[in-house]
Amino acid sequence: MNPPDFTLDKIKFSTDKATFEKAVAFYRDGKVTQVHEGIRSYSGIILSTRPYRVSVEARNFKYSSCNCYLGENGTLCKHIIALALHVVKNGKPLSAQDSNQITEPSCNGIVRQPSAEELETAKKNITAIMRYIKPYHGPSSTWDANQESLEEGCSRFSAIVTGLPVDPESAKVLVDLLLRLDKKLQMGGVDDSNGIVGGFIEQLVDILKEYVQLEPACKSAFVKLAKVGTCFGWEAPLVKLTNE
Repeated sequence: MNPPDFTLDKIKFSTDKATFEKAVAFYRDGKVTQVHEGIRSYSGIILSTRPYRVSVEARNFKYSSCNCYLGENGTLCKHIIALALHVVKNGKPLSAQDSNQITEPSCNGIVRQPSAEELETAKKNITAIMRYIKPYHGPSSTWDANQESLEEGCSRFSAIVTGLPVDPESAKVLVDLLLRLDKKLQMGGVDDSNGIVGGFIEQLVDILKEYVQLEPACKSAFVKLAKVGTCFGWEAPLVKLTNE
């Protein structure tokens, strides 16, 4: 089977948690059957409450169809995601890492100094993911796609944040990420009326507070925020910590 244009990461970071977990269960339980490759497309039968006919396009798994109730109403259902998983894995088993979906950032609680390679990789990945935080200037018909891009970007950032150990150098990476996102909101033409990016910023601030509880030296990363004016004033609690 020829590989699709989309990847496992694309599926993981652009699918809601409940749908992804159900799709993983379908795939692991062998419910994805009769998979065939067409011309830049794939089809299969998903054994659920009844057999459902599903197809996905090679260029984008969201260009899909399923004859379940949700699929017929244009919703990306668990059957579609299950087939997409089969396609990217070519029928091979999912590893624990494959099925571990991170959609929100968290502090992993591991206090240690990150290696230079870890920091460099995190910074490069953050820069690459910034392309998902897109400005919005188009017609209303493209707004939903724009918001989905913001959600995917924040999910991808979440995986990076969650993987970083607690350390002043990691805190600097997160502060720089906050400032870049803030600049996107203030001058980058990003429509955050759904609060996707703003909510992610608030989560990062809370994580940095946890950093300080675990390693007080992380406060040093907040000094640069003292003279910064942000769109939400999110820097205030972090600056306050530098004076305590």
